[in-house]
Amino acid sequence: MPLLRFNYYLLAKVLASNFHANHFPSIALTLFSASHSTAGLRYQSEGKCRNIRNFNDGLEREGSAFQESLSFAASVCDGVEEEESEEREGSSDDESLDFITSFRGSNRKQRERIAKVELGESEFRHPLVREVCRLIALRSTWNPNFEGHLRHSLRSLKPPLVCAVLRSQADERVALNFFYWADRQWRYRHDTVVYYTMLDVLSKTKLCQGARRVLRLMTRRGIECSSEAFGYVMVSYSRAGKLRNALRVLTLMQKAGVEPDLSICNTTIYVLVKGNKLEKALRFLERMQVTGIKPNVVTYNCLIKGYCDINRIGDALELIAGMSSKGCPPDKVSYYTVMAFLCKDRKIDQVKHLMENMVQDSNLIPDPVTYNTLIHMLSKHGHADDALAFLKEAKDKGFHVDKVGYSAIVHSYCQKGMMDEAKSLVIDMYSRGCNPDVVTYTAIINGFCRLGRIDDAKKMLQHMYKHGCKPNTVSYTALLNGLCLSGKSLEAREMLNVSEEHWWTPNAITYGAVMHGLRREGKLSEACDLTWEMVEKGFFPTPVEINLLIQSLCQKQKVIEAKKYLEECLHKGCAINVVNFTTVIHGFCQIGDMEGALSVLDDMYLSNKHPDAITYTTLFDALGKKGRLDEAAELIVKMLSKGLDPTPVTYRSVIHRYCQWGRVDDMLNLLEKMLVRQAFRTVYNQVIEKLCDFGNLEEAEKLLGKVLRTASKLDANTCHVLMESYLKKGIALSAYKVASKMFRRNLVPDLKLCEKVSKKLVLDGKLVEADNLMLRFVERGIQQK
Repeated sequence: MPLLRFNYYLLAKVLASNFHANHFPSIALTLFSASHSTAGLRYQSEGKCRNIRNFNDGLEREGSAFQESLSFAASVCDGVEEEESEEREGSSDDESLDFITSFRGSNRKQRERIAKVELGESEFRHPLVREVCRLIALRSTWNPNFEGHLRHSLRSLKPPLVCAVLRSQADERVALNFFYWADRQWRYRHDTVVYYTMLDVLSKTKLCQGARRVLRLMTRRGIECSSEAFGYVMVSYSRAGKLRNALRVLTLMQKAGVEPDLSICNTTIYVLVKGNKLEKALRFLERMQVTGIKPNVVTYNCLIKGYCDINRIGDALELIAGMSSKGCPPDKVSYYTVMAFLCKDRKIDQVKHLMENMVQDSNLIPDPVTYNTLIHMLSKHGHADDALAFLKEAKDKGFHVDKVGYSAIVHSYCQKGMMDEAKSLVIDMYSRGCNPDVVTYTAIINGFCRLGRIDDAKKMLQHMYKHGCKPNTVSYTALLNGLCLSGKSLEAREMLNVSEEHWWTPNAITYGAVMHGLRREGKLSEACDLTWEMVEKGFFPTPVEINLLIQSLCQKQKVIEAKKYLEECLHKGCAINVVNFTTVIHGFCQIGDMEGALSVLDDMYLSNKHPDAITYTTLFDALGKKGRLDEAAELIVKMLSKGLDPTPVTYRSVIHRYCQWGRVDDMLNLLEKMLVRQAFRTVYNQVIEKLCDFGNLEEAEKLLGKVLRTASKLDANTCHVLMESYLKKGIALSAYKVASKMFRRNLVPDLKLCEKVSKKLVLDGKLVEADNLMLRFVERGIQQK
């Protein structure tokens, strides 16, 4: 027994010490699970004994993300096993929808609805919440001290504060990873409301597998799941475009014995409409009513949007007209939904007619919200003039249009480059006592910058200060981006340096705009320095931004600097992918430094970045160019052994390099291995044509039989290339033989090309062959012009 306790203590220490590591210590966990899977080891936690098997089960159900990586930077991956289990659950969509009728007359299991926690400013500003969020933000530089501090803070957090931490995360994957980590801590247990908050956060993302795991975790912990919990998972699947999996959640709900209510029914209709399954949504509505669940205005509004999405505006209006007779009169949202689609198509007369119907049929009087909705919809779709007309109509009726409505029209004018109209509208705002806000000014600054009118943009920035409107980060970012696009990136860099003096803080977008401006102007050293300053401020460049800078360095043949830049990015914790490494490898290949390129390939393996087919193709082509075909072939074989499919570029590179050095047999052996992995129909066409380019006509004709098996137009073009090559060498008889093979395969060669062959045969004294060739055309009814 002491040995068992020691082993468990050792495992716990390994897990704790590797919280900030890149990979889970899978060997330790495997050995522990294998030796203690049947053990009855129990431990004391908050006065209750738990079986150690619950601990192992918890690790299995908390997602593959934390099995692969315990750092907050880990991505939440979709589990293959979970996906397969979903395929086994339920069969068709219709069967999933049939669940609602199965509850008629059955003993329904009642679930209490979990009320949402209303989080106020006090929760988000709570010192503990801010401290936990600060520690999470430092996840790239974590150490055991940080984790201990976070664990201590976690025990003092009440459920509303934990919910505030989850909702404060800009990246929902980080929130989910924190949720998993907190769930494993001793002397802490998630409150029910935390589970629902996590599901609510995930429902706004495509992280459907994470939402599904949280729901399963609730079930295994014995937490009562209401229909709302299942609805969150459905919406997340819907956002990910997995309609079938979303509907299968209903099957899970049925198995759990949870009673369907109006909330889950509305969610189902919303998911079906979002998945372009309007007819199924209408059938589901009928089943709702048969079961005794009466639809409300939200139900009908979902269907109205479904009709509008497929441009069935007439059906949407008909549904609105019949809602009152069904005991559910339409609200303004019902009308606004149709109006939005009419605004998109600029059908202003129909919009006005619908506003009249709204008053006459439903006694809904247009108010400022109505006009603001129309103004925003028209401005969004670029119809600024029509939006301005509605704005004037609203003012004539005595309605107050706020600065948000004005800003929408100003932004629409700026998007079209109509800056004079935008400025006149701002002047009109001042005359009516509606002072523009920072959003309005920023739209104008961005509009001037897009037209290259940097001086006007600067004047507008000064105008903001003059009228007491302080520019924000977005305002300065728009100006800096305009400076960079105008070739004034050094001026933008200087403004970035004095940002603190002007009381504004650059963000990642600001740094990215200036960095790319410096890069475009060839100031690569300054761009690299700005990257490190960016990282020090906590803003990490994306792999795309890193790759653009690496490409620029390689184009200037500064490949060594590019490699050092990549290594420094990797050292500082930036997100580096296989494309970044491949770009550096290509840079070394361009300058002919193969040892440098191969060393970068080794660095990829050490950094756990697996090369892809493009990486191997780049190296093969460079090695083949130098005649090192044996080494190059080993790379292709290694690529195939790793399960990577050769691309068309890979095939072209292999064919070109082997034909260049005349090693046809070796090429054919390698191509056979590649074809087993990935079929490529035109491979032999390319081989023959490339052999013709290098003058190896004898080998090209040997492969002609492989091409003429299909007798397609592409095969005919390949034969024509071979015939033309023979003619250039003056070997008309061989060209004649190729044409004869084409005729035997019921493939008609080009008439003009055969005329050239016939003339050459006559000159060579081959009169019989010349006559036979032209006679073949006469037999097929093809005559010379």
